This record gives sequence, C-alpha cells and structure tokens, in this order.
Amino acid sequence: MRTASKVRRLTAVVGVAAAVFAGLPLAAATASESTTAARTAVEAKVVPLQVTGPAASRFNLVVMGDGYTAAELPKFREQVDKHLNILWSIEPFKSYRNYLNVYAIEIPSPQSGVDCDPNLTSPKVDTPLSMGFWGGCNPASVQRLLTVSSSAAAQYADLVAGTTSANRQILAIGNSDTYGGAGGSYATASGGNALSALITPHELGHSLGGLQDEYDYYARGERGAPYEGGEPSSIHHTLLTEQQMLAEQKKWWRWLGDDSESGGKIGRFEAGQYAGSGIWRPSKHSMMKVLGYYFDQVSRERMTQRISSRATLFQASTPAGTVAGDQVVWLQTLHPASHELDVTWTLDGTELETDNARALDLGTLDLAPGTHALTAKIVDPTDFVRDPAVRASSALTATRTWTVDTTKSVVGSSVDHTFTTSTSTDHPVNANEVVYVETTQSDTAQPPVSWQLDGADVPNPGNERDFALSGLQLSGRHTLSATVGTDTLTWTVDAAQAEVTSTLSKPLLTVQKPTGPEYVYNDAFTMKLTAADDSPGYVVPEFRVDGDGWYNYYGWPTDANAPFRFTAEGTEIDQLVYGKLGVPRVVPWDDVPPGYGRHQVEYRAIDASGNIGTANRFAVTLLKPAPACTTTITGVRNGPLTVANGVTCLQGATINGPVSVAAGASLVATDSRISGPVRGVRVAQVHLLRTTVNGPVALEGTTGAAVVVGSTVSGPVSVTGARTADPVVLAGNTVNGPLSCSGNAASPSNLQAPNKVVGPRSGQCSAL
Repeated sequence: MRTASKVRRLTAVVGVAAAVFAGLPLAAATASESTTAARTAVEAKVVPLQVTGPAASRFNLVVMGDGYTAAELPKFREQVDKHLNILWSIEPFKSYRNYLNVYAIEIPSPQSGVDCDPNLTSPKVDTPLSMGFWGGCNPASVQRLLTVSSSAAAQYADLVAGTTSANRQILAIGNSDTYGGAGGSYATASGGNALSALITPHELGHSLGGLQDEYDYYARGERGAPYEGGEPSSIHHTLLTEQQMLAEQKKWWRWLGDDSESGGKIGRFEAGQYAGSGIWRPSKHSMMKVLGYYFDQVSRERMTQRISSRATLFQASTPAGTVAGDQVVWLQTLHPASHELDVTWTLDGTELETDNARALDLGTLDLAPGTHALTAKIVDPTDFVRDPAVRASSALTATRTWTVDTTKSVVGSSVDHTFTTSTSTDHPVNANEVVYVETTQSDTAQPPVSWQLDGADVPNPGNERDFALSGLQLSGRHTLSATVGTDTLTWTVDAAQAEVTSTLSKPLLTVQKPTGPEYVYNDAFTMKLTAADDSPGYVVPEFRVDGDGWYNYYGWPTDANAPFRFTAEGTEIDQLVYGKLGVPRVVPWDDVPPGYGRHQVEYRAIDASGNIGTANRFAVTLLKPAPACTTTITGVRNGPLTVANGVTCLQGATINGPVSVAAGASLVATDSRISGPVRGVRVAQVHLLRTTVNGPVALEGTTGAAVVVGSTVSGPVSVTGARTADPVVLAGNTVNGPLSCSGNAASPSNLQAPNKVVGPRSGQCSAL
C-alpha cells in the first residue's frame, strides 16, 4: 500500500528538483519540504544523453528509472545505453536520430526493485514511480503488464525544461529482470531481462506510432477467437485481399510484394489484434508481432511520419515578411542522419536552380523592379514513405514565403560567423552518416563552410551545411573538420566495423569451405555471439536464418548470458516459441514443418556509431536425433558386443571386439572406438558419430535410420537395401577401403560434406 509520506516525498522531490534545474535557489521551494525530501531531490538528476536542438522543436525522449537505489544507478546507466543503442540500430530511429533529444532522469529509490515481481504474492517496494507488474498488482491483469504512476512520471519528466506532453515520450525502466512492459502515453520496460531493450521500440510503436499488436492471442497460451467486425482502423490490419487492396488502393497496397524489412515478403498474413483468424497483417513477423525483428515497411512509414511530426522542418530562417531586393534569404532545416532534406526555391512561381542550397542571394537574380513572391520548400525525400499524403503532410513538407521588394536595400554589417549547432562531436560518427552544421547568419552573405578530411579539403557543393560521408567509402578511423570563419568543429569518423564472433556447441562434423564453415548436428545446438568495438557503447549483434529478417541477438530469453538455442521445433518459454529452425514458429499452435535439414545462418554487429558490419555466415545441417538409449556403455569393454534389442549407446566407450546389431535393435556410438567389424541386418537404426571402427562396416536392410558422420573406418563400408524414410547419411568420414551402396530406397547423402575414401566408390555412393 502507498503511504501518505511517500506521496508527500514525491511532491517535495519534484518541487525542489524543479527549482534546482530551473536555476532557482532551494529557498524558492515550498516550506513543507522535509530534509529527507530535499536530499532526495538534489540527488534526482537530469542527464542530457543527446541534445540535437531546442526541446520545443524536437521530439524528446525522457528515460527515467524506478527501483534503482543510489548504489544501483550505474546499472541503470548501463541498461539505458543498451536500450538506446538497440533503438538507434532500428529504422526509422537510426535515420532520424537527430530529430530526437534524449534525457535520462536518475532517481535514487529508497528500495530496490518494483512491485509484485514476479508474482502477485511478491512484496511491494517503496519506489518513486510506483512501478509494478500485473498491471500494478492487479489479479485481473497479466504478469507482463508493467505499469507506472502516470502522475509521478509526468512530474519527473517536467524537470526537463522545454518538454511537454505534446513533444515528449516518457520511457520508464524498472529495476527488474522479469519480462514486461507497456505502451500508451507512457512506455515502460523492465531493465534487466534479456528481451528488455526490445520491449522499448515495440512499446514506442504503440505510444508514438499508434501501432497495434499483431499477436494472435491476448492471454498467452490461448489462441484468440476469430475477428469479428468491420474493416479495422489500424493501418497494418485489414479484411481486404491483396487484389482488393490494389484495386481500391487501400491499406498497404503500395508495399505489396516488396521484401519485408522484417523477413519474407510484404503480403497478407492471417491473425492480429489478438484475433487468431479472420484478420490479416502485412508481414510474417514484424516487431509488432515478434520482439527482435525490425519494423516492416508499413509500420516504418507510420513511425517515420510520427517522429517527423514531433519536430519542425524549418528550424530557423530569415523572418517571414518583406525582404530587400539584394538580401540573402536563408533557412535552417532538420538533419536526418542518413540523407539530406530537399530544399527548392521558387520566385513568382518559377523554380530556381539552387542545387539544394540553404540560402538565396537575391542580388544575383537581376530582379525586375517591384515586388516578387519568394517561396522556400523543404521536403523529406526518404524512401521510407510512399504515401503522397504522408509526404505532403507537415511532418515531411513545409514552406515559407517572403515578399521581395526591390525598392528596399539591405544594410550590410560585420558579423563574426560561428557554428550554432551541429552533429554531436562527443561521440564518433559512422562511415555512412550525414554530418551537419549550422552557423550564425547574415542578410548580406551566406557564411561559407569548408570541410576537411584528415586535414585535406574535400568538396561539398550545393548544400554545404550537410556533409555525406557515404560517398567516400571510408574504412578505419579518420578526422572530419568543418570551418566557418575562425570557428572549427572536429569529429572522429569511425569507419571500422565492430568485431563479432560466434561460438557454437560441439557439432558432429565441421567442414571448412571458402564460403564459410559448415556444421552437422543431430539435435539442438547453441550459438553465442560476442561483439566488441574499439569505441565505447553497447554493440548490437544480429543474426538471420535462411535469409529471413535480421533478428536481435539477446542471449536466451531466460538468461541474457546464455547462448541462443536452435531446434527443429523450437523451445517453448512462457507460452512463446524461440529458436525454431526453418519456417518460424512463434506460438505453440503454429502448424509449420519441423526445421530438419540444411540452413544458412548469417550474423553481424552494429556498433554504437551506427556502422553495420559485413555479415559472417555458416551453414548448418540438422539431422533427426538418435533414438533414446535403453542401455549405455562407457569406458572399456573387452570382447564382442551383441545388441539384441532396444537401443544401446556407446558414449566415449572402447569396444575391443566386433559389434553385431540384431534385427529391430539400434546402436548409437558417439566418440567411441570399436576394434572389430560392425555389422547389422534389418536393424532399426545405426548411428556412428565421430567414432573410429578398426574393421569393416556392413549395414543391410536398415529400416529406421543409418547415419555415419565424422567417423573413421579402417576397412570397407557397405550399405545395401535400406528402407529408411530419410536417405542414409554418410558425411565427412574417412574410409580406408572401398565404399559401396546399392539397393537403398534413396541414394545416400553426404550433406555436402564429402567423404575421404581410400578405395573405389561404387553404386549409389559413387559420388560421395
């Protein structure tokens, strides 16, 4: 239960802190504030993490922590860094990063943690923002709904001068490792869960973009009922067919057929808005359905519009009204990190040739006497937007008009030109970034800006306020400078890729090829990605399977430090499915084929500067697992071994004698040595895995499965008459003798891992 003293303390904290950050003396605060409240208020701290312009003309992200004691604030800072760097790796936040100011509010909490974490019976704790799971400890809610006191969050956000509910987004991060979050006017996320940083962009999709969930369930474990109702208002849900969307030019018709940024094609996929059927979404698994993937193009377009609408395209200009006929008219724009905005100048309805310049010298135009209409138009040409109505909206298009009076003349004055704002010099910029500057302005001349790379001048015609690095195709580290008058700004250009390495669980077989390593497994396998960079900040690892969408590598859902686990069917955790190879399976009722067979896995890293590294790759073949053991042999066994029934497993064993497998029985030998022949007739299954056989191997009439991978056989190998459902596998073996195969229901396969055979190869194995 919340105490009255806590409410009084919150009010006092906000009051005193507001006075502190407004530059007022503490005596200006109310007389009722206690000594404890004043001490806590002084400790509450606004930390500008990224300031790209005045709060009034930017979209302001205000991140505050709850349940972090003073000693735990370094953990809050580390978690915010991870949240933000993942956010900057996702479009459109990556391209429009400069439209955002980001502030962290560090609020020491009297107690550590949040309410009802993880259960309703868990204790409630004394924290400034009253964050709690189960919708604030509501038995009728769900565990993952992490709520915050909206009034407390708003009061603390008000500490950031210039921000209002109209130009900011509050993100509250709770000190918890439990999965959870919420969207709305205030977005929330737990700070320490493996998936925590992915909750943030998803919830911003709700809060900022007005996007809706694409889940086919509300309560996990229960497929949603069929959708009932008319055409949904959601931009990314529909009842229309693809043909109807195209014919009626509705919903996402402009994107149909494109490769989705979240994997697959933009099309029509059933389920969404918590309904299990009867409603359709654009992509298989965009961020609004599965955390870890990107926004698809439909959602990305909306997010681009919403981010842009929170900022102002015209940041400054010559004041609107009447200007002199010989005046220099200027403007300043916003600056996306990925591209320049287009600026066109029109005089009396005729567009002028200005090469995207941000200023126009009217004195060079030889104007006819009288008055003229001058218009400047700013348009964002981003290919993230295809809807002309969105492009023409005030979020992406703005105009300003002046009356030119040739009877007036500008009075020249001496101006000491300096830079007024720029891309931050506090951190490196990436190799493809558009670096920007703005300067003091003059009515008589546009102050020229010169650019230098590693001390040498580089041309930048037209719009010299923006400098695009992408055309230079840089690698390594460089120094970029901009100079106006006697003022110079300098940036470090980080064009070096982050390093990312993969560590896999032990395979049955590894084959090195020019295209990358290839692995064979017959059960679940794990992959750990480790990313590092020579610049500070969290590095974002990603992977994708079979060319599907890039997926954030976060470890494992239950443990951020554990490797990611792949299986043929996926692993169910909290009624969601992770790690399904092949066709993804998100919820247990997804009816998709198992992921056995060959797959391509790519992985890369995005560093804190925004460089996207070149992807590494490996191939993996997942075989069906060997049967479960009924008898297990380890150590040394002298004499012959007869497997009469069941499944006998040799695990790191040494058998000093021949091995015979009877009809219907199975043998699974892993990392073992057999001193003698191995023979089986009409056996159920034989698996020789990384095993050495000093003698021949003969399998006749196998009925279940025959798999020989990464083994060495000193003698001939013969496989005949197999009636297995899947082809016999003979891959990456060394056979010191002939290899012959005949009469098998399907030709044996080497899984693209050739065998080394000292002797003739014949029959169905002639190409192995």
